[in-house]
Amino acid sequence: MKKSINIIMAISLLLSLTVCIAQTNNKKSESLKIYGNCAMCEKTIEKAGNLNNEATVDWNKDTKMAIISYDSLATSKEDILKRIALAGYDSDIFFAPDDTYANLPECCQYERAKKDAHNMESHDMKMVNDHSQHGAMSQDSQDKNALSSVFENYFTLKDALVKTDRPLASTSAEGLLKSVKEVQMNKLPMDVHMVWMKVIENLNEDLAGMVATKDVGKQRDYFMSLSKNMYEVMKVSKSQTPVYYQFCPMANGGKGANWLSRDEVIKNPYYGAQMLSCGNTVETIN
Repeated sequence: MKKSINIIMAISLLLSLTVCIAQTNNKKSESLKIYGNCAMCEKTIEKAGNLNNEATVDWNKDTKMAIISYDSLATSKEDILKRIALAGYDSDIFFAPDDTYANLPECCQYERAKKDAHNMESHDMKMVNDHSQHGAMSQDSQDKNALSSVFENYFTLKDALVKTDRPLASTSAEGLLKSVKEVQMNKLPMDVHMVWMKVIENLNEDLAGMVATKDVGKQRDYFMSLSKNMYEVMKVSKSQTPVYYQFCPMANGGKGANWLSRDEVIKNPYYGAQMLSCGNTVETIN
């Protein structure tokens, strides 16, 4: 018995050492410039970049340099810097969205690098990565491959609500949720990726709610928020064919609500047959 226990302990120790060695081999550390001003910036940058057991960021407000340590099998330098950019902070690789930067506290609004030059550098890097990973695949093809299933399932869901078919809407929402989770974000162009990371949590929450509820009215409430976020994605990723952003002034208790449609003819998903043609097209996305 004692011999068996010793063998088990030896095996456990060997497995632990193997895991530790693997983690050590996978660990990378790099020093990179991230723009910011103060201690508040430091807290935000590190919080955005840190990820349990995968990445840590140590940023110095005086030198503007960050030491990024990460498990290369679990994440990448680019993913870490994208999260930091989404929090409002530029690096020498990714530029933060203008609206996010504008919403930073005044003390945190650092002097930005010239945007045109910065974006050209990011574009050149993207083209190199695209060429090595996807050969001659065009940017439009990447969008289509990565998000086509998401858009297809969204329009199927919209049509189910036009029919006021709750079970079909629930099934369609489940299909859309599955396609959202299956999106390969590394295949998204940088501008699309940035928007996708901002909306994905809300997309998942709204779709999970639509799947769970047995009330078509609540499904339509979730669809309002869902459509707003889908519009943000569609707007930046574009479409092979025109997509119409439409508006019903009666929905949402008279506050109005939007949806996306491939059909220019109004078919209202918020009221169905009750007010099928209520609404108008407010924007055409090409």
